[in-house]
Amino acid sequence: MRSPIEEAIFDLLKGLEPGKSVSPEQVARAVDAEGWRRMLGQVRATAIGLARQERLVITRHGKPADPDSFKGVYRLRLP
Repeated sequence: MRSPIEEAIFDLLKGLEPGKSVSPEQVARAVDAEGWRRMLGQVRATAIGLARQERLVITRHGKPADPDSFKGVYRLRLP
């Protein structure tokens, strides 16, 4: 069973052209429009788990980032 965050990530990504990405803020707002800031940590944790499973790519400056060591601003895209 997929979490609401995982569903939001893949729902947002499937509507984009290949190679395009979404921000963690977009995902958090899709899950909880009012309290999206509280969701950011959970979005990050979910994204890391999906990246480790190779179902998602975390990018920094448009390049794939290591899910175990990236810092700062990041985006999410399909592999």
